[in-house]
Amino acid sequence: MLLTILRFKNIIEEGTYLKIEKLELGTGDSIEFDKVLMIQTDDAVKVGLPFVEGGKVTATVLSQGRHEKIKIIKFRRRKHHMKQMGHRQYYTEIQITGISA
Repeated sequence: MLLTILRFKNIIEEGTYLKIEKLELGTGDSIEFDKVLMIQTDDAVKVGLPFVEGGKVTATVLSQGRHEKIKIIKFRRRKHHMKQMGHRQYYTEIQITGISA
């Protein structure tokens, strides 16, 4: 199954864990996504134009957190100038609990 969550496309199955951009939800809350691009079953494939009608994915929020730090270095050669910064992006970890078409 191919799903769009907050402008990112993800290939998922039931039970899949995903780290997506931060959503203002509490741990244990349920969320429903309806922007399903494609659903594949054992015998058929449904492709949406642009989304599959009636396609829904439900997920539960497992945790909120921050990714590993990314270091940003700006450097100018021969000028004795170097600037270092860091960034940690917030995320929401979800588990896919149900897929319906």
